[in-house]
Amino acid sequence: MEYIGLLVGFALLIKGADLFVKGSSNIAKALRVSPLLIGLTIVAFGTSSPEATVSVLAAIEGNAGVAIGNVVGSNIFNITLVVGLTALITPLRVESSTIQKEIPFTLLASVVLLVLISDVFLQSLSSNFLMRSDGLILLLFFTIFLYYIFEVARRSREQDVAIPPTQATSWRRNIILTLGGLAAIIFGGDLVVKGATEIAVSFGMSETLVGLTIVAVGTSLPELITSITAAVKRESDIALGNIVGSNIFNILFVLGAAATISPLNVDSKLFFDVILMIILTVLLLIFSRTKYTIGKIEGSLLVIAYLAYMIFIIIRN
Repeated sequence: MEYIGLLVGFALLIKGADLFVKGSSNIAKALRVSPLLIGLTIVAFGTSSPEATVSVLAAIEGNAGVAIGNVVGSNIFNITLVVGLTALITPLRVESSTIQKEIPFTLLASVVLLVLISDVFLQSLSSNFLMRSDGLILLLFFTIFLYYIFEVARRSREQDVAIPPTQATSWRRNIILTLGGLAAIIFGGDLVVKGATEIAVSFGMSETLVGLTIVAVGTSLPELITSITAAVKRESDIALGNIVGSNIFNILFVLGAAATISPLNVDSKLFFDVILMIILTVLLLIFSRTKYTIGKIEGSLLVIAYLAYMIFIIIRN
C-alpha cells in the first residue's frame, strides 16, 4: 500500500508543479517579467514546491533525515543530472549575471548551511543540529535574495523588456491553475513522506538515505522536466535559471522554514554530501565560465558524477 501511496504522491507532485508553473508563469509574463527572472523565481519556486512541502512535513513529523537529505540530494541531482541531461540536449547559454551573482549566491548559501550544521566542530557540542535560530538565519539570507530579485525585476520593467504575449489572458484561469497545482503539491508531498518513511523502515534503510535518493529524485522531477522542456524550446535562460533558483530556494527557504518549525538533528554522514554539493557548485561555476556555455562534454561529466555519487551513497548505507 505504501508503494501505491508513494507513486500517487509523486504523480501529484509532478502534475501539481506543472500546473503551478503554467499558471504563475502566465501571470508573470502578463506583468512583463524577463525570461531569466521567470526562471529564477516563478519557475524555480514552483518546481521546488515539492521539496518545500516534503521537507516541512518531514520536519513536523520528526523525520529530520528525510527533511535535510531531500534538500541536499535534490540540489546534487539538479547540479549534476538535470544540468547534465539538459546540456546534452542543447548547449546551455549562461548569462553573465548568472555567473557573477546567482551561482555565487548558491555557493554562499551552501557554505552557510555547512557552517550552521557544524555544531560539534565549531561549538564542541555532542550533536549537530539545525536549530530554530539557524532556520531564521537561512530565511534572512533568503530575504536578501528576494530583495535582489525584486531589484532585477524593477530594472527589467524600467527597460521595458519585450516578452511574447501569453495566450492565457484569463487571470481567473491562471489563478485556478496556480492554486490547484499548489493543492496537489501539498497533498502529494504528504503521501511521499509517509510512503518513503514506511519503505525505509521495511528495508532497513536510513531516513537520510531515503531523503538523498528516493525522495530527492522524486521531488526533483519537476526541475528535470521543466529544464529539459525549456532546453528543447531553446529557452536556456529559463532552464539554467530554474536550476540555480531552485537550489537557492531549497537551502535558504525550505531548510530555513523546516528548521524554524522544528529543530533538525543532522546525520554525520550528511557532511560529505553537503561538501560535495559545494564542490559541484564550484564546478558548475567553472563550466559556466567556459565560453559562457555548458556544452555536451561538461554535461556528460555531470551525468557521470551523479551516477558515481548514487553508487557511493548506496554502498555507504
